[in-house]
Amino acid sequence: MSARRSQLTPEMNVTPLVDVVLVLLIIFMVVTPQLEAGAAVELPAVVNPDKGEENSLTPITVSLTTQGALFLDRKELPRAQLVEQLRAAHEKDPEARVVLKADRAVRYAEVRGVFKTLQDIGFPGISLQVVDLKKD
Repeated sequence: MSARRSQLTPEMNVTPLVDVVLVLLIIFMVVTPQLEAGAAVELPAVVNPDKGEENSLTPITVSLTTQGALFLDRKELPRAQLVEQLRAAHEKDPEARVVLKADRAVRYAEVRGVFKTLQDIGFPGISLQVVDLKKD
């Protein structure tokens, strides 16, 4: 027998690692857009939107869909219950900001009605969320 055997050099197989990383990348690419607060609505587009405030606090999001459904963040609520929860949120934090997301197909009168309700509750800052036309 020979005293010297052929030596095997160990190699690391990185293919499973690359497969796992690609699957995680795809998952994050699909899930990340779904993390946005509020209901899925098609926002109106404008040419020169106001710059958003650099505020570390996350605002309360109220969404209005084309069917007239109202959402508080991602939870659908009837109007009376929405107002009740918004009043409680305002009492808890009087400086809380609100973002109103209304679908672009919703009549202006309905959007203005929700905006007026938010003003009546007493929120100090109410913003209308839009899409910048330059980005599209």
